[in-house]
Amino acid sequence: MSAIGTLPRRAWPVAALLLAGWVLFAGAGTPNSPGGMLLPVSGPIGPATSDFFVRKLDAAAGDGATLVVVSIDTPGGLDTAMRDMVQAILASEIPVITYVSPSGARAASAGTFLVYASHVAAMAPATNLGAATPVQIGSPGAEHKPAAKDGGTQPAEPGTAVERKALNDAIAYIRGLAELRGRNVEWAEAAVRDGASLPADEALAAGVVDLVATDLPELLRALDGRKVKLRAQEVELRTAGLVLHEVEPDWRTDLLSLITNPNVAYLLMLIGIYGLLLEGYNPGAVLPGVVGAICLLLALFAFQVLSVNYAGLALIALGVVLIVAESFVPSFGTLGLGGIVAFVIGSVMLLDNEVPGFSIAWQLIGAMGLAGALVLLAIVSFAVRARRRPVVSGAEGLTREIAEAVEDFDHQGLVRVHGELWTAVSREPVRAGQRLKIRKVEGLVIQVEPVRE
Repeated sequence: MSAIGTLPRRAWPVAALLLAGWVLFAGAGTPNSPGGMLLPVSGPIGPATSDFFVRKLDAAAGDGATLVVVSIDTPGGLDTAMRDMVQAILASEIPVITYVSPSGARAASAGTFLVYASHVAAMAPATNLGAATPVQIGSPGAEHKPAAKDGGTQPAEPGTAVERKALNDAIAYIRGLAELRGRNVEWAEAAVRDGASLPADEALAAGVVDLVATDLPELLRALDGRKVKLRAQEVELRTAGLVLHEVEPDWRTDLLSLITNPNVAYLLMLIGIYGLLLEGYNPGAVLPGVVGAICLLLALFAFQVLSVNYAGLALIALGVVLIVAESFVPSFGTLGLGGIVAFVIGSVMLLDNEVPGFSIAWQLIGAMGLAGALVLLAIVSFAVRARRRPVVSGAEGLTREIAEAVEDFDHQGLVRVHGELWTAVSREPVRAGQRLKIRKVEGLVIQVEPVRE
């Protein structure tokens, strides 16, 4: 018998308590310290980048992250996407640290606004930020007049009212961010008004950023013990030994980023416009209209005229309409295939994996799209085979039949076809009971000729 089996009954509760205490103390001796999130922002800032950034930043607090480090390397991007990201930073429940890295990176244009909005701004050596003057899409840029206003030293404003409004709005926006975070307000205005830029060391000396760090470990050491204002309270950062978990963009974000690439968006817009024009000039062509409608909706999303939710819903609605129209319009699968493509793209755009229990698996979307395509392919194949079958009714069907002569005749007489009597015309003499091939049907008279055995 083992030693455990020889324990007295009274010793069992004590042993259980000792075991539970040992488990608790063992677990307490190696605590699982909450980690941080490393969120990369690289390339042009557009709807796809904004959607990915906002989703991950919202999920960071729920995942137990103590802070988010945003690694920035961007030439800028769309104003609306940038403002969505800034609003997400300002509403964040955990500190957000922007870090312009690696060396040689930049936080230009819209990236400067993200740096100013963050709780702590840091840069790696040999990086720069600034050049945040707003430029309209399709415009060569806002040109300043060489002469000063009213004889002063302040440079002239852009010429048009639209340019002045966009410039003043951007200046007021970045000044508000600078005052909120206690950073250099004058330089922030110069970055927007005059397109000023600064390297890392000068930005630190000018009070534009808070830290200059060579790499992430040095950044975390410099952040340890630093106090930041988070909404209405002050929070002390504890970053000693903090582990950063990098979040890579998923395939959905990569796909949306490809669509929102300026070159791809421009091509989508042209294909959409010309596709609808060709459909208007050639009603019933179907294919140009279907392709044009899908590409135009994608272009509207790429230029952020439609948000990702509205664009996805519009594509799903278009897909449903096209699939239903396939049942009424003989398009040989063009409408149905276009509807399936639009439905799948719209479903992918609405796909959100950040809400537990309410996400749609991409495998399900792919399986439904594939099933719809196979059903459509089967219907089209049946239609093609039915079209290739010989005609069995009407005048065209008679030309493939064999008639039987009822009487002898040299030129015109009676023949029997399908139990019916027809007047037949032949160039050769015909005997009663002879098999005749029908060559042509002219009204109620058929042309026949003897069957050659």
